[in-house]
Amino acid sequence: MNTDKILPVRREHLLLMQVLCWLAPGIVITRKGIVALLTVADSAPERLWWLILIAVAVAVSFSLMFNNFIKRYTQRILSFPERKKSLFAFFDLRGYVLIIFMMGLGISLKYIPGMPVEFFAGFYPGLGIALSIAGVRYLYSWCREVLIKKD
Repeated sequence: MNTDKILPVRREHLLLMQVLCWLAPGIVITRKGIVALLTVADSAPERLWWLILIAVAVAVSFSLMFNNFIKRYTQRILSFPERKKSLFAFFDLRGYVLIIFMMGLGISLKYIPGMPVEFFAGFYPGLGIALSIAGVRYLYSWCREVLIKKD
């Protein structure tokens, strides 16, 4: 079965799908992390600086990890010989499995009883910022491909 017939879009638009898939959750998670940080700041302001340092460390770590995904999937999308691909071709099977695993892990963390707000205050802002940076990097790739490189 040729899946390219399912919602075909130009390959440049697949980069925009990557922007949405990384930037939107990044913004949501960052906002949740900031709310958690403000909660900690109200109840235990002496912990705030440590949590900010943890958030920076998480952001740097995940940004370095996401760097490989960004390069691989940008290259993959731009190397498609077809001008149009299925809207769902912005990830390969391995990418979908990874995203589903990450989303499942993130959702399940929220429902673990007794999870301290400090965890979310340190982890969520860093993860959200790293996801947002990845989305912006995909946006940069799209701008470079569509606005600068005109085929």
